[in-house]
Amino acid sequence: MESVDRNNQDRGIRTALEAALILTIGMGFGRFAYTAILPHMVEEGVLSVWAGSLAATLNYCGYLVGSLLSIYIKPHNAHRMCLCAVIGTAVFMALLAMPLPAVAIIAVRFIAGVFSAFSMVAASLWLLEHRGHSHHAPLLFAGVGFGIVVSAELIVLADWLLLTSFEMWLALALLTVALGIMVLRGLFDSNPKASPNYQTESKRQAPNIGTGALIFCYGLAGLGYIITATYLPFLVHQVLPEVDSSHIWAVFGLGAMPSCFIWHKIHQRLGSQLALQTNLGVQALGVVLPTMGSSSSFYLLSAILVGSTFMGTVTIAMSAAQKIKYRVKFNMLAVMTLSYGVGQIIGPLLAEALRAYSETFNSSLIAAAIGLVLAGAITAKPSKQLTN
Repeated sequence: MESVDRNNQDRGIRTALEAALILTIGMGFGRFAYTAILPHMVEEGVLSVWAGSLAATLNYCGYLVGSLLSIYIKPHNAHRMCLCAVIGTAVFMALLAMPLPAVAIIAVRFIAGVFSAFSMVAASLWLLEHRGHSHHAPLLFAGVGFGIVVSAELIVLADWLLLTSFEMWLALALLTVALGIMVLRGLFDSNPKASPNYQTESKRQAPNIGTGALIFCYGLAGLGYIITATYLPFLVHQVLPEVDSSHIWAVFGLGAMPSCFIWHKIHQRLGSQLALQTNLGVQALGVVLPTMGSSSSFYLLSAILVGSTFMGTVTIAMSAAQKIKYRVKFNMLAVMTLSYGVGQIIGPLLAEALRAYSETFNSSLIAAAIGLVLAGAITAKPSKQLTN
């Protein structure tokens, strides 16, 4: 019996690692590698700053479209959508290794956003519901931070080797294929493992947050973090040209990796409401730090604080959503991802509007921080739907 339990535990960890690699590919590479490569693309004349911002916005629009389509993903076929996300991410990164016109790059980034959303929703459904390993949620979401670190340092190495942005995208596409091969066995061995008492356990542990409040809070969180996540390397490159912005971005990812485990523990100890409020408060401080000075320490600390909280928000909110999904008849994880996607579209549009008015990103960062504080405040109202 002891050996059976150990085998089940080992299998659960292996499955969680495979799910994490799917997020490494779909989110860490497919979504966030663009942030680190953009300064190189602008410097090489591949994209203008305006076209680069438009490509980022269209990527978020693609994420929104992917979130809408993900509503129809069911736990029993989530592994197929995981495979689709991996293949799609590899193909559309490989396309960026070719000399394309700006309009084609923007279109590619839009479609890449669709596959990023597929990876987030499908990997979550596959691990947390179909395979029944909800306790491995921190390991799952740590895959995003791992992808950010690996892609950022790969870009640093490529820059040191004097490779172009085209060759950087090609290297990432090849690495995606290699990691994708590693998850194939787990995806094809996808028999459900969920406990028959799983829904009862979810009801017993349901957080005292209203469904609508959690969805709205998550949308504001998407708006709050995305300006830093989109523009931090670009701001560092402009304000501190002597500092390698890719290293700052790698720090962002390094903060994200352990944060999933740390915030999961905080979530267990404090509960969903207080954990989210604490997380979003720390994140707001990190977002606003670059407005306080142009020293590299402000940008470094911003990368640490936002990096170590934004995936914590995902870990807490998605885990809470998974526990209250019995209250609704729709795909709760997909709707949460959709709300996050809406916030991520509004964020850059707001940033550009405020920057055009004030000729600085400071007002954008302050607005984002206010959004994060408001998101935390929304969770303070107890749920009327609480049934336990």
